[in-house]
Amino acid sequence: MTFDDFNLNTGLRNALDDLGISVPTAIQAKTFSPIMAGKDIVGIAQTGTGKTFAFLLPSIRLWKFTKSPAPQILIMVPTRELVLQVVQEAEKLTKYMSVEIVGVYGGANINPQVDLLEAGSDIVIGTPGRLLDLMLKGALKTKKIKRLILDEVDEMLNLGFQTQLNNIIEYLPKKRQNLMFSATMPTEVENIIATYTDYYEKIEAAPSGAPLENIEQAAYRVNNFNTKANLLQLLLETNPEMSKVLVFANTKKMADALFERMEPHFENQVGVIHSSKSQNFRFRTVDHFNKGIHRFIIATDVVARGLDVSMVTHVINFGLSEHVENYIHRIGRTGRAEQKGIALSFIAKDELPIQAEIEDMMGQTIPLLNAPEGLITSEELLPFEIEVERVQNDYHKIKQPKPSGPAFHEKLAKNQKINSKRNYEAEMKKKYKKQYRTKDSR
Repeated sequence: MTFDDFNLNTGLRNALDDLGISVPTAIQAKTFSPIMAGKDIVGIAQTGTGKTFAFLLPSIRLWKFTKSPAPQILIMVPTRELVLQVVQEAEKLTKYMSVEIVGVYGGANINPQVDLLEAGSDIVIGTPGRLLDLMLKGALKTKKIKRLILDEVDEMLNLGFQTQLNNIIEYLPKKRQNLMFSATMPTEVENIIATYTDYYEKIEAAPSGAPLENIEQAAYRVNNFNTKANLLQLLLETNPEMSKVLVFANTKKMADALFERMEPHFENQVGVIHSSKSQNFRFRTVDHFNKGIHRFIIATDVVARGLDVSMVTHVINFGLSEHVENYIHRIGRTGRAEQKGIALSFIAKDELPIQAEIEDMMGQTIPLLNAPEGLITSEELLPFEIEVERVQNDYHKIKQPKPSGPAFHEKLAKNQKINSKRNYEAEMKKKYKKQYRTKDSR
């Protein structure tokens, strides 16, 4: 099958020709006709297999020009980086069409985004929080929305966007098409999706959680941060083929600590990005990575979904995420567009249960490699490692219910509660030192 078999207009055909794309990927081929038929879709395919074009191509093909300034297509994604990536992909496809595309996200001045929307738009792409803000301001009109697209829907729900999603959906027309895509689709996410649509067709280009065949996976047993950092340094120093490496850290503290360890050894070759870094800093870091200035970057999961990077030779899981689905998204950053890729995981003893869950999800084991010669091990723990261990050890003590009993201190006499009936007449006699005549004694 080629794109010539699709019912595409001339503008889309010319755009695909310019991109040098003639053959659809599996997810694109499977979802095109159902989307064109107006069905609600849940599409599952690994990262790097063309999910973005899978929902953009038919959605743009179904778009029709109107004089209304209100958008017809609303696309929601979890991060600002992904907003920009989807905007770029949509602009590539609409190169020969008069389609107005607007991207909106938090962390930036809202006023220019208001101006863009009020000037008119056909496709709006944004993060849930900023979209809701613009709706409440009246800048984003939703009465003409025909198609709601949720990209990386599992991650949006993991990040706690569900309340915002529910509020946004309340603003949308009841009669609309719902398209939801991700590389993984846990059962609990499917249960939530069922509340957004009466019926949907589930289309899998590969089973949820299946890794790409062209990614070679392996793992090292490494028990703490310092030893993991030593291993990373050793691998980079002895393997020049590791030319474009994406390193995943579980937390911002871990990412910053790893950057501080690596930067003196790889000056100007390493970058770090996470949600606390400014937007311009993150864009500059990714740009340096794409241009080859940075040999490797350290990133957290929060920003990794929207990284617009290509030709990644290696993905390294410096730590395993407790959200096992993230493993698939992480390793999917390499081995894209039929290229070969390598994914390495540094697994500590306390991460073995997570490894078991990942292997169960994939239906295959991750091969274990011997530690390379020259690796320096360490027993020293960093403060954030000690803190995590202490919290784990004290967890049951904290959770134990405290026995009920008296207050921690005796109440003052004036605050003591005495169950006795007041004698108002006696109190008045005592106060005025004379006979007090009540109404009843007159």
